[in-house]
Order: sequence, then structure tokens, then C-alpha cells
Amino acid sequence: MRTLLNLIWLVLGGIWLAAAYFIAGIIGCLLIVTIPAGIASFRMARYVLWPFGAIVVKKPNAGAGSAVMNVVWFVTVGWILVVVHIITALTQAVTIVGIANAVVSIMMIPVTAFPFGKDVLDKDDPRAAYQTSLVQWR
Repeated sequence: MRTLLNLIWLVLGGIWLAAAYFIAGIIGCLLIVTIPAGIASFRMARYVLWPFGAIVVKKPNAGAGSAVMNVVWFVTVGWILVVVHIITALTQAVTIVGIANAVVSIMMIPVTAFPFGKDVLDKDDPRAAYQTSLVQWR
């Protein structure tokens, strides 16, 4: 089922979102200061390309550096990618099949805006199960 959902996602906008993240990653890697943002963008491109079956969890050791990089990210490319997600969600919501994809695109916005301090894991990864059990007990 994950594969089918991912293929539908890919056709209805995932490829364009991943391309936007890839371009942002290339731009981020041009300057030395923004190389971490470029790497985060490549990581997010992989997640946006194939989102079903993945989970985003908070990194337990994220600190002030992640907060600073989130500000740099949002000011440089984060807000642009948020707008791209909103436009993609609006175009996906035109069809009945695309409504579910539009919801997923909107749910990705918090991670898109502030990706540092978060990790993308496969749902079958034991670390993902551990992190989600922590969230349930908090």
C-alpha cells in the first residue's frame, strides 16, 4: 500500500517538490555557512520524494545550533518551500484522489519550515518505534 500511495504522490506533485528541495540544496551548498542547510535540503528532498512509510522525529540532542540553523534556513529558503507546499496542496486538492496528497503536503510544512533538530526515519526502524512511544507517553 505504501508503494501505491508513494507512486500517486510522486505523480501528483512529489517530483516537483523534490526538485524544489534539490535546487534549494544546490543553492545552500554554494556558501560555506549554508552547507548544513544544503545537506538538510537534500535530506528533505528524499523525504518529500517518497513520504509514505517515513516518520519525522525530534532529535534528542538538538540544541541551540539547530535553532540558529532553523532561523537561517527559514530566512533563506524555508519560506519559499512553504509557499511551494501550499501551491502544490492547492493544485492537488482539485481532484478527489489528490485531496489526501494535499493533506500530506500541508502536514509537511512544519518540517519544511524548521528541519533542523528533526530526523526522518523509516517507520520500520526501531528508533522510530522508540521515538513514537516517547511521544505517546509525554
